[in-house]
Amino acid sequence: MSKKWLLGLSLALSVLVITACSNGDEAAEDNKEETNTQEESQGEGEGAEQPEMPQADLEGIPEVVAEVNGEEISKEEFETTYQAQFQQMAMQSQMTGQELDQDQLKKQIAESMIGSELLIQEADNRGFTASEEDVNKTVDDLVKQNGLQSKEEFMTALEEQGLPEEEVMTQVETQVKVDQLIADESGDTKPTEEELKEAYDQMKTQQEQMGGEEAEVPSFEEMKPNLEEQLKMQKEGEAAQKLVEELRKNADVTVNI
Repeated sequence: MSKKWLLGLSLALSVLVITACSNGDEAAEDNKEETNTQEESQGEGEGAEQPEMPQADLEGIPEVVAEVNGEEISKEEFETTYQAQFQQMAMQSQMTGQELDQDQLKKQIAESMIGSELLIQEADNRGFTASEEDVNKTVDDLVKQNGLQSKEEFMTALEEQGLPEEEVMTQVETQVKVDQLIADESGDTKPTEEELKEAYDQMKTQQEQMGGEEAEVPSFEEMKPNLEEQLKMQKEGEAAQKLVEELRKNADVTVNI
């Protein structure tokens, strides 16, 4: 079992979202058009069937998917991360009717995992450390994010997946150090009032487009805390991606997929 399973999963997916961002807006518009076309065609007959949920293709994955400055990203790590991301993409594919390109998805995930490994190595190189308080806070956050009631319940759930508590805590320590690295790179991420209002206007427009003029949109003050968190995460993500790009230039990376 990889010591970076949990960390690799969370970081790989976050970096994947960042790197796919530039293509996301265009894809979303295309998907919207395809969805409308599909709905129109389905309207012609009530018996129209939804496309089947695609299955993950893990044939031919090499034992070592990539090497990053001598550190291996194993087949096991990759498959775990791929399965999790594939489930989300497959559901989206089923809803839009757009075929999922698994070869492209594999390359994206491999690149995002390489980015995760580069961040882990840089955090160690810069000497960041994880205090017991920071580790416990991160565990508490993970408990809440997964909709669980306690650390014990969280650890039990991971134990059932073959991940003992000692290994989880090691991963969390690494996560804390990477978070510190990203915070150091991001600097002040507090959004301005102008940025918040711009984000609110965008969200309001999207909601009205989906729900029509009668759509109920929460007020700016109600949405402000959520918008602050979203913009903060966006700025941290951009800083992380920029750092990954810089580290990649001087890294010794071999990709086998």
